[in-house]
Amino acid sequence: MASGIRVLLVGNGGREHAIAWKLLQSPRIEHIFVVPGNGGTANTPKVTNNPSIKQEDFPALVQFAKENGVNLVIPGPEAPLVAGIVDYFEKHAGNQIKCFGPSEAAARMEGSKTFSKDFMKKHNIPTAAYENFSDYQKAKDYLDTISHNVVIKASGLAAGKGVIIPQSKEEAHAALKEIMLDKEFGAAGDEVVVEEFLDGDELSILTFSDGTTIKSLPPAQDHKRIGDGDTGPNTGGMGTYAPTRIAPPSVIESIHKDILQPTIDGMKSDGFEFKGVLFTGLMMTDKGPKVLEYNVRFGDPETQSLLALMNSDLAEAMVACAEGRLREVEVSVSEKSAATVVVAAGGYPGSYAKGTIMKLDDVPQDVVLFHAGTSFADNTLKTSGGRVIASTATASTLEEAVAKAYKGVDCIHFEGMQYRKDIAGRALKK
Repeated sequence: MASGIRVLLVGNGGREHAIAWKLLQSPRIEHIFVVPGNGGTANTPKVTNNPSIKQEDFPALVQFAKENGVNLVIPGPEAPLVAGIVDYFEKHAGNQIKCFGPSEAAARMEGSKTFSKDFMKKHNIPTAAYENFSDYQKAKDYLDTISHNVVIKASGLAAGKGVIIPQSKEEAHAALKEIMLDKEFGAAGDEVVVEEFLDGDELSILTFSDGTTIKSLPPAQDHKRIGDGDTGPNTGGMGTYAPTRIAPPSVIESIHKDILQPTIDGMKSDGFEFKGVLFTGLMMTDKGPKVLEYNVRFGDPETQSLLALMNSDLAEAMVACAEGRLREVEVSVSEKSAATVVVAAGGYPGSYAKGTIMKLDDVPQDVVLFHAGTSFADNTLKTSGGRVIASTATASTLEEAVAKAYKGVDCIHFEGMQYRKDIAGRALKK
C-alpha cells in the first residue's frame, strides 16, 4: 500500500471514535471518512462524517470509497461483517482497497453462537458444556433433565444483549420462552445455546490476526450489567479496565498457546482464515480458562481502554493484517493502566430519551472522552443513543486511572445521565 492511507471507517459508536482517535496518531493517515459517525468524529481535523449512506448499503459504500480514493476499509460493528462487507469489497473493489476484518465465513464465529460452539468442540478449545436447539419443545425438555445452573443464549446477533443468566429452573423456562417463542431478540433467537453456567472472573482478549500470526493487546475486563455491584439487566458494556489483575502472565501465555493460536489455526484449516481482530471472552474457572464467546471485531468499551494503552501504530497493524504480514509489524503497549467509564442515557438499557442537549467541560490530562450515542448539528451536541459517551483515562496505577476516569465523567453534563460508580471495584479490593 502507498504511504498515504485514506480510511473508510464504518460505524457510529464509542469503538469507532476510539479507532479514529488512535489512527490519527499515525503519520500515514491522510484522511478518515466515517459512515455515519457521531458527535465526537464530527469536529475532528482529517475526519469527515457521512451520515447519508447506510452501513448496510454495500454498493454505496464501495462507490463512495472509490470516489474518495479510500485504500483501507475498517468495519467497526459486527452486523456489516456478518453480512459479508469484506467479501463484497474484495469482489467489487479489487485489490486497490484493503479491508481490515474477517470474511463472511469467518464472521460466523460471532454471527452464530451454535456455529462457534461446534467449532470449539471440533478443535478441542476449552468451553462450557452445551447443547444447541432450534426446537422449543426439545430445549424445554432438555432443561428438565439437568440440575446444574445454565446460561441461555440467542444464537444470532442481538447487540450484545442476547444472553440470559437465570437464577432458577422457573427463570430458565421463562428465558427460553422469551427468546424462542416471544422473539425478544427477533430472528437471533430462532436457535439457542443452552450451556452450563461457569463461575469465575471474566476477561477479554483482543488479538490482531493476519490468518496465521497473532499479536494481542493486554487482557481487559468489562462490566456488563447496568448497576453497581453487577446488578440489573445486561447492557452493551458500562465500563472496562486493563490490564486485568485476574490472570498472571503465565496464564495469558497459556491462553495464547492453548486457545488463541489453535482458534486461528482451526479457522485456517477449516477453510476460512481470520483477518482482523478477534475478541475472545474467557471465564477464569477453577479448571482453567474457558471460552465464553468470540466476537469478530473490537469490543466496545474494551477498545477505548486498550487503544489508549497501545504505543505502536494502529494503521500499520491493520494494513499488515489485511496484507498477511503481521509478523513484520510491532504491536506494543505501555506499562500503564487504563480505565473507561461509560455514561448512559437515563432509562437505558430500557427506553430512554434522545436529543437531550449535552455540555462538555475540558478534561484533565491523560483523559479522553469517546463519543458513542451523540450527534452534532447547528453547533449543538445532543444525545442520540443509549450509551452516550465514555471517559477513558491512563495512569501508572489502576487506582489512579480509575480516579482520573471519574474526573472525566465530572466534565460531562446532560439531564438523566447514569453511570456505574464501581468500575474496576472488584480488582481494587483484592
